[in-house]
Amino acid sequence: MKKQIQDGLDPNRWRTLAVIAIAQLMVVLDGSIVNIAIPSAKADLGITDANQQWIVTAYTLAFGSLLLLGGRIADFIGRKKAFIIGLLGFAGASALGGIAASQDLLFAARALQGVFGALLAPAALSIVSVTFTEPKERAKAFAVYGGISGGGAAIGLILGGVLTEYFSWRWCLGVNIPIAIITALFAIPVVKESKAGGEHSYDIPGVLTATLGLFSLVYGFNRAATIGWTATETVSFFIAAVVLLAIFVAIEQRVKNPLMPMRVLMERNRGGSYLSSLFIGAGIFSMFLFLGIYLQNVLGYSPLKSGFAFLPFTFGIVFAAATASKLLPKIGPRPLMVTGLLMSSTGLLLLTRITPDTSYFTHVLPILPIISFGLGLVFIPSASTSLHGIGNQDAGVASALINTSQQVGGSLGTALLNTIAATSTAAYIKNHGDLGPKLMPAALTHGFTVVFYCSAGLLVIGAIVVFAFINIGKEAIVETEGAAVGH
Repeated sequence: MKKQIQDGLDPNRWRTLAVIAIAQLMVVLDGSIVNIAIPSAKADLGITDANQQWIVTAYTLAFGSLLLLGGRIADFIGRKKAFIIGLLGFAGASALGGIAASQDLLFAARALQGVFGALLAPAALSIVSVTFTEPKERAKAFAVYGGISGGGAAIGLILGGVLTEYFSWRWCLGVNIPIAIITALFAIPVVKESKAGGEHSYDIPGVLTATLGLFSLVYGFNRAATIGWTATETVSFFIAAVVLLAIFVAIEQRVKNPLMPMRVLMERNRGGSYLSSLFIGAGIFSMFLFLGIYLQNVLGYSPLKSGFAFLPFTFGIVFAAATASKLLPKIGPRPLMVTGLLMSSTGLLLLTRITPDTSYFTHVLPILPIISFGLGLVFIPSASTSLHGIGNQDAGVASALINTSQQVGGSLGTALLNTIAATSTAAYIKNHGDLGPKLMPAALTHGFTVVFYCSAGLLVIGAIVVFAFINIGKEAIVETEGAAVGH
């Protein structure tokens, strides 16, 4: 113990990592648990097909749009304090969602989870970074942190199935409460407080215009599903979104401490990484939503069986990430990322062959590893290219932007594709009224297949972005990894 203190190492650092790992596990579990619970929550609260996307979008929109601000707040008020506030707030929001008697209260609770998650996540990552100052130990700590993200998703799928099937979908939110409170209690004596230096100012106008602009865009997609794309209300929300986001860009170019410094985006490799992540999030987040509904509402799978049905997806990502980490120093990021995106896009195209009568074992199971392996080839190189040439001053923002772009892409993509699914399903019902009892399963599945076509297209666009913007080779990877460690 004395030697550790003399060496300048925190004697509680491994206990700190255990606390952070539990919090990270809770956040990851929440995402996969809720996906399994959506069909049951829809039936219980009478949520329509047009509004079902808000169970996902309310969280991802709040989380993604506030993540950069959450990191700034954690740096300034203290990372330990922000971490504990985030945990307790996440627990309270989860409790609110667990007792929700209406869809509006559930959506609000999910948004509140996103708000506190946006404070919790960057605080947790920053604590790991400042606690582990020795390079080898830091590498181990980040490996544990990353492993939790991969393995936690698999645990969440199974746990979500168990809770939904044997108890209630409400416990998929309620399970966060004891985890968050116990973790906060352990954090008080174990985690060491740390703050960032410099001027403590927040870009509140940037936060407001970005959040309101993204909300207007998502809500415009939602209204298009119910009243049409050309309705005055729908068009008004789209116009408001464009105006607000344009104001946001103008603000970021003028304020002293911008939420999203334009200099971080302007370097072609970093900008290409964030833009491609936006399309990846848009294409993949909705796949979980619609494939989960297909398994439960069309094929008749139980929530638990659906959870197990998604497991091959998780295994594919873990295996591909290990492969990508070995290939990256040899061939560079662009070949891996383009190959991975085209592979995932091909998998989504293969998913369009599903019908109400096809088997999971022939039309879904063989395809999930294709999609996930492709994504695994993208994630590791993307983390490197997003930090290319970044200085210490902007390392935190650059690291957060890759997650932010995925979450924002996920919220926008889910809203857009849900609208496409709803309108495609309605059109199918209108044109195939002679199918009788087979009409609804066929109409729902048709809507899902249209979405999978669109998702595949979004990933192809992501591949084109990578090919056009990413131009660093394998020789730049060592420098990039140094920047990542320096954060």
